[in-house]
Amino acid sequence: MEAALAREFRSLAARRLRGLHNPVADTKEVLGEGRAHFANHCAQCHANDGSGQTEMGRHLYPRAPDLRLPATQDLTDGELFGIIENGVRFTGMPAWGDGSEESRAESWKLVRFIRYLPRLTDEEKAEMERL
Repeated sequence: MEAALAREFRSLAARRLRGLHNPVADTKEVLGEGRAHFANHCAQCHANDGSGQTEMGRHLYPRAPDLRLPATQDLTDGELFGIIENGVRFTGMPAWGDGSEESRAESWKLVRFIRYLPRLTDEEKAEMERL
């Protein structure tokens, strides 16, 4: 029941942004920047591979989700953007956006990278470990 409530709060938080489309090009450079940002800012909870299997991610309540699974991958780009920028109340996911264009651009790059997570290679994971 608590997991269902957390999903509902997440959905409500991102509802107004659901229809937004990612304005950032899907390029190797953007994926590289998103990968580096994720390794530096997100992997502590979500793990470099997006599994959420970290000391912190496993002990959050609710746990950090596996970003590679349909529960995340089926969200729209706008919903993912809203979650990154605004966080999710009553969970361990803080708001990372500060309203600036730079913040918005970084969040959209993260959306591109999150979409790529199911195809992340071992070499890319190793690179992220070095970061």
